[in-house]
Amino acid sequence: MIRNAFKMKLKAGFELEYKKRHDEIWPELASLLTETGIQDYSIFLDEETLILFAVQKISAYFDMDVLPNHPIVKKWWAYMGDIMETNPDNSPVAKTLIEVFHLD
Repeated sequence: MIRNAFKMKLKAGFELEYKKRHDEIWPELASLLTETGIQDYSIFLDEETLILFAVQKISAYFDMDVLPNHPIVKKWWAYMGDIMETNPDNSPVAKTLIEVFHLD
């Protein structure tokens, strides 16, 4: 497994809505994430900056091109687009983070 971390940005005033939408994640999206090789996925919120910090474990067979092109993911991005900073295709503006320390 490979650890993958990235950050995104939430729009002000949508902290509770973001949590609610993820508490009610669509079963088909959760299944898709698991089926494509994502496990142990968490998203944390820095309430001062509204930065979302995501960390996940991805399998060695994970294909980075599958999810962005999948209809369920595109539908989720459209659903979340009103409360997050997004790119023109509704994907979240995300910045990959570099691991500098890890302790098992």
